Amino acid sequence: MSFLGIDLGTGSLKVAIVDENGHEQAAASVAYAFETPHSGWAEISVQTWWRALCEAAGRLPAGLRRDVQAIGFSGQMHGVVLIDADGAAVRPAMLWPDTRALSLLDQWPEPQPNPVAPGMAGPLLRWIVQNEPQSARKTRWALQPKDWLRVALGGAVATDPSDACATALADPAGVWDQALFERLELPHEWFAPLAPSYAAGGILSTEAAQELGLRAGIVLAIGAADTPCAALGSGLASDGDALLTTGTGGQIVVLAEHAPQAVKGLHRYRAASDHWYRMAAMQNVGVALERVRGWLSYEWVDAYRDAFGDASDRAPGDTTAAISSAAAGLTFLPYLTGERTPWLNPAARGGWLGLALDHTRGTMMRAAFEGVAFSLRAGLDAIRASGATVTTLKLAGGGSVDARWRQLLADALNVELHAVDCPNAAPRGAAILGGLASGHWHASDLAALAPGATRVAGPQGDAALAERYARFLDLYGRVESWFGETPLR
Repeated sequence: MSFLGIDLGTGSLKVAIVDENGHEQAAASVAYAFETPHSGWAEISVQTWWRALCEAAGRLPAGLRRDVQAIGFSGQMHGVVLIDADGAAVRPAMLWPDTRALSLLDQWPEPQPNPVAPGMAGPLLRWIVQNEPQSARKTRWALQPKDWLRVALGGAVATDPSDACATALADPAGVWDQALFERLELPHEWFAPLAPSYAAGGILSTEAAQELGLRAGIVLAIGAADTPCAALGSGLASDGDALLTTGTGGQIVVLAEHAPQAVKGLHRYRAASDHWYRMAAMQNVGVALERVRGWLSYEWVDAYRDAFGDASDRAPGDTTAAISSAAAGLTFLPYLTGERTPWLNPAARGGWLGLALDHTRGTMMRAAFEGVAFSLRAGLDAIRASGATVTTLKLAGGGSVDARWRQLLADALNVELHAVDCPNAAPRGAAILGGLASGHWHASDLAALAPGATRVAGPQGDAALAERYARFLDLYGRVESWFGETPLR
């Protein structure tokens, strides 16, 4: 008996099969890129997602696929997929980095229960109504990405609180705001009914089963947004448990038994279980490092070597030599797609400040790693200022594997990092939701399903790095006015 988790991410689709004890048996992923047909747009064809799913599933052992009893879903938050009455996509999916609705944010006046970003479903749908009336006329459902995928596999049209509460169209508990629909002139009937993340949401169709090499008729869970799925897959189970995920973006999640108080710049959302979580959401982690790597014409192995030095030349955790070589006044602001926590500024932009003739590609790459680490620290500082004590973070995400990068994160964030013994936390969390939906597991089993975690780095009290972080904050404050700041709501 096994369970399949599907994580529909921004830059890749990942699948993982876990057994009846929650242990990963196989995993696969397929990368893709979204399109930017106009400046500030972020779109992708749903057929790109479908092809990625079929390819990723085909990489899993056929025998394991035949034993799958249920499927759970994890998906990138925000964005929106419009489909017609026959389930066909009306237009390309609109994704969270999209800023075309930036000028519409004044329709969400303060105070708001959570920050409102232009790439959320609410602003994007308002933009559609105003600018693409033909698309609006064809639309039957406005779905979150993972909900589109479940429907494409034969499942029910539904969504869960963890996704609904992050659309800017629902209250913090995920209940649709009917009055807001009226004010924004969005049709009520576009929005899917709510169900728990761990509820059953239909069964796998015969057609989809044939394409994926699975058995028809197995249970499809409703699923959850990727951050709460990663939290579930990483074993966050108690009040105060905290997780750092590094992927295209970065999130710091702190679990809460009850609804947290609203704090400007932070998000408070529903978890995949019946918990809540407070989240600092930083848009520019993997997306910024990947773009810098491309600009500097690096392969990843060389980027790490030139930024941090050769790990074989020093003791584990010793990054002194590499740090000193990069400390010549160069700062990188990583805000290539604007930023959410803590600045709430979608117009923020990035770049190197302090470049000199003696700087090298490696120095620039090192500054990029530091800039991303500092942006995560700014988010964690916001959580700490809200009253949460965070000294330890579980670590998950494909962007946090290299030991030298982990040490920099531990130093910059001033935390101990414990790598979760689960390389695919979000699809594992999705698979657990499949097991819950099929009745194999129950809520009381979740703590026992937590994977092991190993301490991989701790802060070394680097005073020079702390000084560079202070400079990073100062420089952002000085150049913020260049960006034509339009605060998030």
